[in-house]
Amino acid sequence: MAHSSKPRQSNRRGFRRIRGTTIWNGLGHSGVRVSMDFGVQALNIGRTNAPEETGRLAGLVESLGYRSWWASDHVVLPSPRVAASPAEPTESIIDPLVHLAFVAAATRRLELGTGVVILPQRNPVVLAKQAASLSVLSGGRFRLGVGAGYLEPELAAVGVPTADRGRRTDEYLDAMSSLWYSTEPSFSGKYVEFAAVDAHPRPVGLQVYVGGHSRGALRRALTRAHGWFAIGTVAETAANLSRLAEVAETVERPDELGKLSITVAATQPLNPSVVRQYEDLGVVQLVIHPATLPGTIEEALQRHAELIG
Repeated sequence: MAHSSKPRQSNRRGFRRIRGTTIWNGLGHSGVRVSMDFGVQALNIGRTNAPEETGRLAGLVESLGYRSWWASDHVVLPSPRVAASPAEPTESIIDPLVHLAFVAAATRRLELGTGVVILPQRNPVVLAKQAASLSVLSGGRFRLGVGAGYLEPELAAVGVPTADRGRRTDEYLDAMSSLWYSTEPSFSGKYVEFAAVDAHPRPVGLQVYVGGHSRGALRRALTRAHGWFAIGTVAETAANLSRLAEVAETVERPDELGKLSITVAATQPLNPSVVRQYEDLGVVQLVIHPATLPGTIEEALQRHAELIG
């Protein structure tokens, strides 16, 4: 994902230093400790997606000091439900971009992200416009989290073969980057082709996050994204970060992307000790799924807000 015409420098070890700061070294924050940030995810699903409830919860999340609000994505779900499906086919899921535009209007500080949008299922030219527009209307708070997807029935419903979803994801990211940052946007690939067009407004403060734990996803995060959106326990995160370090040995990271920011959707109970373990791994933000935690959503938000800072 080229954001400028500056040539890429050699990065054989994958840990090139930019302005004296290691991009990511897998050993915490290069010896410097910072407070852990927290975000919430998937409040665009189920009963919380009613407009009054969404507005109320967005105000509560922001007032409690959370950093970010991430919306989940599934265009359709298999019916009947299959083992890999995250929910019943009748589960109500508001489109993440529409949902985040609503939350943007109800908040002033929260970062707003897709966690994650299934990129091969979207038209990249249209999505580039939507992402840029949302970044402008939110005042630079939008984070575009993307993934390659995994549900074959869902991908098939929009005409995307499962086998090429990774290649499509890479190509779509590159095509969108051209629309966002090139003075004369153009792209010619296997799945996307355009020339002699332009798209405005250009994005404001837009950052791209890549989700997933496969080798392809890790390579994509290192070479095309500002951040990596992972999921797992402390032990699973440690293992995935080891794999990330291995992949980093083989790729070049563009200077303009800066240090890879690591966000993890935690899948184990959190307390100060567990948060410190994630932090020691180099995680800068933990995301919770409040609707799945003990107690009410409000109780889960209040309880985890005590871990902020």
